[in-house]
Amino acid sequence: MVHDIDTVLDAPIGDHPDPGEFIRAAMRWHFDPRTGSPFWLARARTLDFDPLTDVKGVDDLALFPNVCDELRDVRAEDLVPRGYGDRPDICGIYESGGTTGRPKRVVLLRDWFDKSQAWLGATLDAHGVPRGANWLMMFPTGPHMGGYAYARLARDRGSHAFSIDMDPRWVKQLIAAGRTEDARAYAGHLLEQARHVLRGQDVGVLAITPPVLERLAVDEELTALVRDKVGAIVWAGAHMDAATRDLLGGEVFPGIPIVGFFGSTMMLHSCGQRGTEDPGACVFDPPAPFITFRVVDEDGKPVEYGTRGRVVVNHVSRSFLLPNNLDRDEATRVPGPPGQVGDSLADVTPVQVFDGEAVIEGVY
Repeated sequence: MVHDIDTVLDAPIGDHPDPGEFIRAAMRWHFDPRTGSPFWLARARTLDFDPLTDVKGVDDLALFPNVCDELRDVRAEDLVPRGYGDRPDICGIYESGGTTGRPKRVVLLRDWFDKSQAWLGATLDAHGVPRGANWLMMFPTGPHMGGYAYARLARDRGSHAFSIDMDPRWVKQLIAAGRTEDARAYAGHLLEQARHVLRGQDVGVLAITPPVLERLAVDEELTALVRDKVGAIVWAGAHMDAATRDLLGGEVFPGIPIVGFFGSTMMLHSCGQRGTEDPGACVFDPPAPFITFRVVDEDGKPVEYGTRGRVVVNHVSRSFLLPNNLDRDEATRVPGPPGQVGDSLADVTPVQVFDGEAVIEGVY
């Protein structure tokens, strides 16, 4: 059971708690032997600063080393803060897509998941995504958090989710091995599964990765089925450039809202795109101070607004701490909405090489 201290950590995302107060409370929680996780309590002994006294706000999170690679091997149980007691409410243990090497793992606790889902639901409402409509979910399931989260969104919005089998790691292996024909055949296999659902079921929301959506858009029957049945398209899991967004929204699926989300397993969240008043931009605002972004140059210094750089992500919540994570993506730095701490991101794309490995998006 969660200890009743520092209740600012339990604030809903929409309450926008004071960033300094929030970060200091998080440090007290994660680095107190009674409440912190075994992972962070052990890692604290290796730091050259004291999180309890030196980390006073979001900017100070840059003091932390990037420990993301350690999540490939750490025991999942060691990531759960002790303050949750002997029987923490765990939604699942989820893995990254393996784009940059062996998968990393995180533990998703119920309190953060419910908070994140409420925020995503509000974003969908703001973009006109219908409630009470069944979803066709073309995302990876299994160890991947996206499949779990989006199926729950459909249920919470008064409907059901149909899903397909998708193994993103297999198609990435095919591409890396130069087996392009096999990769195309796998993508075709995904579309055939969707075809069976769309032909016979009532589907009002299509949740899909951009590479699969692009392939769907050149299939005449599938395009007609989506135009006839679907009231909104939600994309996530990979990038989509402005030209593709314009083509899909303006010519292929006119009149159907197409809403983008940027997230990752390590972020434990997806950030919905800002309102579409500027059709040329695709801007993502984080739910600060729980999640904050920095856009930096090769030396780790902030770039100017309007300039592209690498994305650094901080996740700070009661259930999880992953600060100063250099993401595999780059983006244009843009100002956040009034009152938001940290940066917002525009036109996110993956880097070509990450930690010495070629980045292959594949279908996810």
